[in-house]
Amino acid sequence: MQRRSRSIVILAVAVTAVVAGAAQSPTQPPPPPRSPEIGADRRVTFRLRAPNAKEVLVAREGAARLAMQRDADGVWTVTTDPLEPDYYGYSFIVDGARVLDSVNGSIKSNLQNPGSLLHIPGTGLPWETSDVPHGLVHRHTYRSATVGDQRDFYVYTPPGYDAAAARRYPVLYLLHGMSDGADAWSSEIGRANVILDNLIAHGQAKPMVVVMPLGYGAPEILDVRWRGGPADPALGRRNREVFARALLNEVLPTVEKEYRVATDRQSRAIAGLSMGGAESLSTGLNALDRFAWIGAFSSGGLPADLPATFPSLDASANGQLRVLWIACGTEDQLITANRQLREWLTSKGVRHTAVETPGAHTWMVWRRNLAAFAPLLFQDPSSRSSK
Repeated sequence: MQRRSRSIVILAVAVTAVVAGAAQSPTQPPPPPRSPEIGADRRVTFRLRAPNAKEVLVAREGAARLAMQRDADGVWTVTTDPLEPDYYGYSFIVDGARVLDSVNGSIKSNLQNPGSLLHIPGTGLPWETSDVPHGLVHRHTYRSATVGDQRDFYVYTPPGYDAAAARRYPVLYLLHGMSDGADAWSSEIGRANVILDNLIAHGQAKPMVVVMPLGYGAPEILDVRWRGGPADPALGRRNREVFARALLNEVLPTVEKEYRVATDRQSRAIAGLSMGGAESLSTGLNALDRFAWIGAFSSGGLPADLPATFPSLDASANGQLRVLWIACGTEDQLITANRQLREWLTSKGVRHTAVETPGAHTWMVWRRNLAAFAPLLFQDPSSRSSK
């Protein structure tokens, strides 16, 4: 959490400097420009007052950067083409420095790269808040003896959940990606709780508890990324292995003690995005006595030596797996690695569902992955689609 605070402070100082340099007089500063402004045609206009800047760009999640133009008052402006209804993270690049939109209070949370958040409203989309019963999101903090730090995890309980009732719910362990915090999936950008609310309300998914833990078994991996150092396979392996121990030996027993959840393997699923996708595969496929449902969204970080990562995996796993679901966006730089993983699984005779969708390494892809994956969980096995 300290790293997130440091990132936000640095960005806030940069934004303050830009805004301060734009002041026309000490007593009558100009009004802030309106940004972002969404038109009736879903074109979005971004504005930033930065009269001393030489170049300003808009960096939007999953899209090419847009060059902004400066007017006589020092306000930089650009208008996009019409955007599809969704949530988009973005920031400004001012002479090479990334800053938040100082007049937009909606934030895309992240431990290292927080951004501003743009919402293009839509109707009937799984991630849009609608007039349906809503579940609750609970935050837990604890001291991890496995990792040696203080950490947190979040738990979504579905509408109608009653801790005093006899009913027990199946559980999805849902993992975030590199540089995210444990709150990523339940934040304004992840929206897992809203997605589950809508799916459950429309009978498209079983009511389930969703557990969202912190995904760093080796937290120092964040410092390596922060410094821009090269990938360290040994550190990546330790991160996955220690995370798995923390999940299985600390988070899972706590959840099963404090919540009305089923404790058999048929009632447990694990899935995640990017780093969390690799963790869901390495944890789940090496613990088939714990998990029957496994999903990976744009998984990244698995080593090339797959036989060493999954030493016991072969066709016999088909008798234990209810769903093995591997998805990736076709514009994602990880698509090749995910295709190679699927080819290796096929060579081992392990059945799986392969999903490729348009999109890059973005939350727009991962929200859709969750909305497609969750309805498969805890259903009759005859309803699944395997490859």
